[in-house]
Amino acid sequence: MEQESSNFPSPEIPEHIFTESVKNEGSLSDKRTTDLQDNINMLFTFLDKNLEVQGYDDAMINPDTVNLQENIAAIKSELLRTIRKVKTFYESFIREINFHIESRGRSGMVDTVEELKMKKQIAEDHIKKVIEIETDTKNNEGDSQGLILSYTRGFKNGLAAISHHNIIRKDF
Repeated sequence: MEQESSNFPSPEIPEHIFTESVKNEGSLSDKRTTDLQDNINMLFTFLDKNLEVQGYDDAMINPDTVNLQENIAAIKSELLRTIRKVKTFYESFIREINFHIESRGRSGMVDTVEELKMKKQIAEDHIKKVIEIETDTKNNEGDSQGLILSYTRGFKNGLAAISHHNIIRKDF
């Protein structure tokens, strides 16, 4: 009998039938790295977007000025959400730093406390800038206007392209 079984090749059985895969939920350091992406750099990345192409495309889909105004409101809303996210990050970060300053101070770790105070000052400076951008956004001025201007420029270029294609090119 042993010879008969050795003559037949054993079937390939996939590993997943006998083993259970364990999903890695991520370590605490992975979460911390993700959280650090919510800092002021995320806000400036958002502010640096050029929305001209998006505006142009939106005009091609719906060339109504009400659509323009609604999309501008949506852009501002997204910016304000990003600002709130960044502010929340810094507020939590400052609370965490305060805890470390107090606990390391009680332990007599003078150099560490000084370094933590410096980090806290940087975080406070960043949150001041975030609040300034938030105020400017609500007042339709400052850094946020680049987004609105590029989107509006693209939308108007789309309107012009529609007019050129539908009216100006026609011979009459």
